[in-house]
This record gives sequence, structure tokens and C-alpha cells, in this order.
Amino acid sequence: MSRRPDPALTAVRLAVRRGLAALPAAARAAPPVVACSGGADSLTLAFAVRALHPGRVRAVIIDHGLQAGSAERSAELAALLSGRGIPSAVRTVTVEGPGGVEAAARRARYAALAAARPHPDSPVLLGHTLDDQAETVLLGLGRGSGPRSIAGMRPWDPPWARPLLGVRRAVTRAACRSLGLPVWDDPHNIDPRFTRVRLRHEVLPLLEEVLAGGVAEALARTAGQLQEDGEALEGWAARVRAAASDAAAPGGGLRSADLAPVPPAVRRRVLRDWLLDAGAKELTDGHLRSADDLVGRWRGQGGVAIPGGLELVRRDGTLLVRRTEAPPGG
Repeated sequence: MSRRPDPALTAVRLAVRRGLAALPAAARAAPPVVACSGGADSLTLAFAVRALHPGRVRAVIIDHGLQAGSAERSAELAALLSGRGIPSAVRTVTVEGPGGVEAAARRARYAALAAARPHPDSPVLLGHTLDDQAETVLLGLGRGSGPRSIAGMRPWDPPWARPLLGVRRAVTRAACRSLGLPVWDDPHNIDPRFTRVRLRHEVLPLLEEVLAGGVAEALARTAGQLQEDGEALEGWAARVRAAASDAAAPGGGLRSADLAPVPPAVRRRVLRDWLLDAGAKELTDGHLRSADDLVGRWRGQGGVAIPGGLELVRRDGTLLVRRTEAPPGG
């Protein structure tokens, strides 16, 4: 009598199969990389990809060096994965820079993962689940970061692929039990010093209780809906930018007459992408609204200071960016 397939394992493999099938052709053809920490989510992901594409997948383990014994634990995980048919490598990173430990670790981790791809088109698969998506949406709401932030993580954000965004964390743990895999629980994931940890263990459970359940799924649905809306608005903004571009202006500019009839939400998207391409850094909603005032509330006002050593000005009906500081290393 054949054994019935484990439902958790089946759910994970189905999600991974659909996620990989939705990738662009070039990414599907390239060998995938799985970022593996030893937690249930990334372990389940690695073994699901191996089951679907035996011999093609490889894993990368990032040792942040933030905990005692991290090098030994990373080596043990690499040995476990390699012993079960998933070639693995450990990359040690230095966690430093602005934004606190969480932000610095993320930057270092993503840079190392991108550099470890065997092919320029190789996707890097991340084990973010529906629960992670719900936490990300709550963080965005709390920070007032706008629709882009509330839209959460995208299933495909080259080179990052997240096929488990529709799978609950409890399902990945059950799948690991089915496979007999040892799961490592990072102590940082229960450390209340980190905002995301408190969201996970305090805020979301309270919301689930007060709102009678289904909150995580609702937040994830909201993210998906906002992503679809955002893609439509971004497509509109790209067309507007192309029509408003003034190649004859010094350094390239945008004609305000072409921007004025456009809804502010689309205009601000045009300005955001244009300013980032010009070298702007860490644009906030306040910066973009001040920039938009040069079109929607034009009264002859002066320029707008833009982070990154830039100033946005309006001259003869055209928006121009000029540098007020020398670029780094210049």
C-alpha cells in the first residue's frame, strides 16, 4: 500500500513549481541558487527545488559572524545539504554600515548572494513565507512609507525569487518534519530588541485574536493587490516620462507642460524614477511632494534640495537636476 504524500510537503512543492514556472525564460533556464540559513523555510525551499530540478540547484549559506559558533554551524549545514545532493558553499560577510545591525546584515547578505550566482541570469530563491509578507506590510503601514512599502515583497524582483509567499510558516516546519530535516532556530528570531520579532510574537497574534483570525492572509492579499496596482501605475508613469523627456535640456529634463495634466500619483512616480536615475539617494514622500509642487503648485518658487547632493529646479517650463555637491570619489 503506497504512502499518501505529506500535505505540507505537497503544498511547498506546488508553490515552488508555480513560482519557478512564473519566472522569465532566461531565469528558468539558468541554474538556481537557494539562500539557506538552516531554518525551516529555507531548508524546505532547498529540498523542494532539488526534488523538482535534481542536479541543478545549489545552496549558499551566509555566515554573518554575529553569533558564537556561526562558522561551525554554517559548515555543518553545508555538509548536510551537500550530503543530500545539494552542492553548498558558505560565504562569510562583514556586517557594518548605517541603519543598524538588521539593515547592515541584509545589505551584506544580499550582496554576497548576488555575487555567488553561477550565471548572470541565475535566480536567487529566498524562503520568505506568507507570515514574512504580513510582517513586512505591517512594518510599511507603521512607517507610513506609502504603497510601495505596503505592497510588501514581490515574488520576482530580479534576481530575487520568493516562491513561498503564499505558504504559511507552520507548513514549512511540517514539511521539514516530514523530510526528517533538523531545523535551526536563529536566536535573533525571538530577540525582542528587533521590531520584526515583536510584530511576529506580539502584534500579529493580538490582531489575530481581536479580528477573529485570517489577518496574516488578509495582509498578504493586500500586498498582492497593491503590487498589481503599482505595476499599472508604473507602466503609466514610464509612458509619461518618455513623452515628457526633453533631451535638448542640459543633462536632460522633463517638460512641465507634459506632466501637469497627469494625476499627482503618476507624476510622483515619474519624478521618483527620474531623480533616482540622476543620482538621488533615499527619497522620501516629502521630497517627492516638494518636487511635484514645481509642476502642480508652481508659483515661481525656488529649487528643491534632493538627497545625494542635487537640486531640482524649474527653468523655462522644464524641470532640471543640477548637482550642488561633488559626487563621492569625484
